[in-house]
Amino acid sequence: MTKISRQDRQILELLQRDATLSVGDIAERVGISKSACWRRIHKFEEEGVIRERVTLLNQDKVNLPLTVYIAIRTNQHNDQWAAQFSRVVQGIAEILEVHRMSGDLDYLIKAVVTDMPGYDRLYKELIKADLFDVSSSFVMETMKQTTQLPLNYLTG
Repeated sequence: MTKISRQDRQILELLQRDATLSVGDIAERVGISKSACWRRIHKFEEEGVIRERVTLLNQDKVNLPLTVYIAIRTNQHNDQWAAQFSRVVQGIAEILEVHRMSGDLDYLIKAVVTDMPGYDRLYKELIKADLFDVSSSFVMETMKQTTQLPLNYLTG
Protein backbone atom coordinates (compact mmCIF):
# COMPACT_ATOMS: atom_id res chain seq x y z
CA MET A 1 0.00 0.00 0.00
CA THR A 2 1.20 3.47 -0.80
CA LYS A 3 1.34 6.39 1.60
CA ILE A 4 -1.71 6.70 3.82
CA SER A 5 -3.14 9.98 5.05
CA ARG A 6 -5.02 10.79 8.24
CA GLN A 7 -8.21 10.91 6.15
CA ASP A 8 -7.49 7.46 4.65
CA ARG A 9 -7.10 6.08 8.16
CA GLN A 10 -10.40 7.70 9.20
CA ILE A 11 -12.18 6.21 6.18
CA LEU A 12 -10.92 2.73 7.05
CA GLU A 13 -11.85 3.14 10.72
CA LEU A 14 -15.38 4.21 9.78
CA LEU A 15 -15.84 1.33 7.34
CA GLN A 16 -14.57 -1.20 9.89
CA ARG A 17 -17.19 0.02 12.37
CA ASP A 18 -20.07 0.25 9.88
CA ALA A 19 -19.76 -0.89 6.27
CA THR A 20 -23.30 0.33 5.56
CA LEU A 21 -22.28 4.00 5.75
CA SER A 22 -22.82 5.78 2.47
CA VAL A 23 -19.91 7.41 0.66
CA GLY A 24 -21.59 10.74 1.39
CA ASP A 25 -21.74 10.04 5.13
CA ILE A 26 -18.08 8.98 5.20
CA ALA A 27 -16.98 11.97 3.13
CA GLU A 28 -18.82 14.35 5.44
CA ARG A 29 -17.31 12.83 8.60
CA VAL A 30 -13.81 12.85 7.11
CA GLY A 31 -14.14 16.30 5.54
CA ILE A 32 -13.59 15.49 1.86
CA SER A 33 -15.78 15.45 -1.27
CA LYS A 34 -17.90 12.42 -2.14
CA SER A 35 -15.94 11.77 -5.33
CA ALA A 36 -12.59 11.93 -3.51
CA CYS A 37 -13.93 9.60 -0.84
CA TRP A 38 -15.27 7.15 -3.43
CA ARG A 39 -11.88 7.14 -5.24
CA ARG A 40 -10.05 6.37 -1.99
CA ILE A 41 -12.43 3.55 -1.06
CA HIS A 42 -12.17 2.12 -4.59
CA LYS A 43 -8.35 2.29 -4.37
CA PHE A 44 -8.46 0.37 -1.06
CA GLU A 45 -10.62 -2.29 -2.71
CA GLU A 46 -8.31 -2.58 -5.73
CA GLU A 47 -5.22 -2.85 -3.49
CA GLY A 48 -6.90 -5.52 -1.37
CA VAL A 49 -6.82 -3.39 1.78
CA ILE A 50 -10.61 -3.73 1.84
CA ARG A 51 -11.11 -7.43 1.33
CA GLU A 52 -14.90 -7.54 1.54
CA ARG A 53 -17.86 -5.88 3.22
CA VAL A 54 -20.02 -8.11 5.38
CA THR A 55 -22.81 -8.13 7.92
CA LEU A 56 -21.92 -9.74 11.24
CA LEU A 57 -24.69 -11.84 12.73
CA ASN A 58 -25.29 -12.58 16.40
CA GLN A 59 -24.50 -16.29 16.67
CA ASP A 60 -26.93 -16.74 19.58
CA LYS A 61 -29.78 -15.34 17.46
CA VAL A 62 -29.08 -17.83 14.66
CA ASN A 63 -28.96 -20.77 17.11
CA LEU A 64 -25.18 -21.29 17.08
CA PRO A 65 -24.36 -20.29 20.67
CA LEU A 66 -21.43 -22.64 21.28
CA THR A 67 -17.97 -21.71 19.96
CA VAL A 68 -15.32 -24.40 19.86
CA TYR A 69 -11.61 -24.28 19.10
CA ILE A 70 -10.33 -27.54 17.70
CA ALA A 71 -6.62 -28.37 17.79
CA ILE A 72 -5.57 -30.83 15.10
CA ARG A 73 -2.42 -32.86 14.81
CA THR A 74 -1.70 -35.07 11.87
CA ASN A 75 1.03 -37.58 11.13
CA GLN A 76 0.67 -36.93 7.41
CA HIS A 77 2.37 -33.94 5.82
CA ASN A 78 1.83 -34.48 2.13
CA ASP A 79 -0.06 -32.64 -0.58
CA GLN A 80 -2.65 -35.39 -1.05
CA TRP A 81 -3.62 -35.38 2.65
CA ALA A 82 -3.64 -31.56 2.77
CA ALA A 83 -6.00 -31.44 -0.23
CA GLN A 84 -8.32 -33.99 1.40
CA PHE A 85 -8.27 -32.06 4.70
CA SER A 86 -9.02 -28.82 2.87
CA ARG A 87 -12.00 -30.42 1.07
CA VAL A 88 -13.39 -31.74 4.37
CA VAL A 89 -13.12 -28.44 6.27
CA GLN A 90 -14.42 -26.39 3.32
CA GLY A 91 -17.50 -28.62 3.30
CA ILE A 92 -18.43 -27.98 6.95
CA ALA A 93 -20.41 -24.73 7.20
CA GLU A 94 -19.98 -24.49 10.98
CA ILE A 95 -16.21 -24.11 10.59
CA LEU A 96 -15.42 -20.41 10.46
CA GLU A 97 -11.61 -20.43 10.46
CA VAL A 98 -8.81 -22.92 9.80
CA HIS A 99 -5.19 -21.98 10.46
CA ARG A 100 -2.04 -24.03 9.78
CA MET A 101 0.11 -23.51 12.85
CA SER A 102 3.73 -23.63 13.91
CA GLY A 103 4.76 -25.52 17.03
CA ASP A 104 3.00 -28.54 18.51
CA LEU A 105 -0.26 -28.07 16.62
CA ASP A 106 -0.69 -28.58 12.92
CA TYR A 107 -4.06 -26.81 12.56
CA LEU A 108 -6.34 -24.72 14.72
CA ILE A 109 -10.01 -24.54 13.82
CA LYS A 110 -12.69 -22.16 15.07
CA ALA A 111 -16.24 -23.43 14.72
CA VAL A 112 -19.73 -22.63 15.98
CA VAL A 113 -22.33 -25.25 16.82
CA THR A 114 -25.83 -25.50 18.27
CA ASP A 115 -24.87 -27.70 21.25
CA MET A 116 -22.81 -30.79 22.16
CA PRO A 117 -24.75 -33.08 19.78
CA GLY A 118 -24.07 -30.44 17.11
CA TYR A 119 -20.36 -30.62 17.94
CA ASP A 120 -20.49 -34.41 17.76
CA ARG A 121 -21.93 -34.17 14.22
CA LEU A 122 -19.16 -31.73 13.24
CA TYR A 123 -16.52 -34.00 14.81
CA LYS A 124 -17.76 -37.02 12.86
CA GLU A 125 -17.48 -35.04 9.60
CA LEU A 126 -14.06 -33.66 10.53
CA ILE A 127 -12.44 -37.01 11.29
CA LYS A 128 -13.15 -38.13 7.75
CA ALA A 129 -9.92 -36.27 7.00
CA ASP A 130 -7.90 -39.08 8.69
CA LEU A 131 -6.61 -37.10 11.66
CA PHE A 132 -4.01 -38.24 14.20
CA ASP A 133 -5.14 -36.22 17.23
CA VAL A 134 -8.14 -33.95 17.84
CA SER A 135 -8.49 -31.84 20.98
CA SER A 136 -11.36 -29.42 21.50
CA SER A 137 -11.92 -26.51 23.88
CA PHE A 138 -15.27 -24.83 24.30
CA VAL A 139 -15.70 -21.10 24.90
CA MET A 140 -17.30 -20.43 28.28
CA GLU A 141 -17.14 -16.62 28.11
CA THR A 142 -16.07 -14.19 25.41
CA MET A 143 -14.25 -11.26 26.98
CA LYS A 144 -13.34 -9.49 23.74
CA GLN A 145 -14.37 -10.06 20.16
CA THR A 146 -13.81 -7.65 17.31
CA THR A 147 -13.29 -7.64 13.58
CA GLN A 148 -11.67 -4.20 13.65
CA LEU A 149 -7.94 -4.24 12.91
CA PRO A 150 -5.82 -1.59 14.62
CA LEU A 151 -4.71 0.97 12.03
CA ASN A 152 -1.87 2.56 13.99
CA TYR A 153 0.63 0.36 12.12
CA LEU A 154 -0.11 1.94 8.75
CA THR A 155 2.69 4.16 7.55
CA GLY A 156 1.99 7.62 6.38
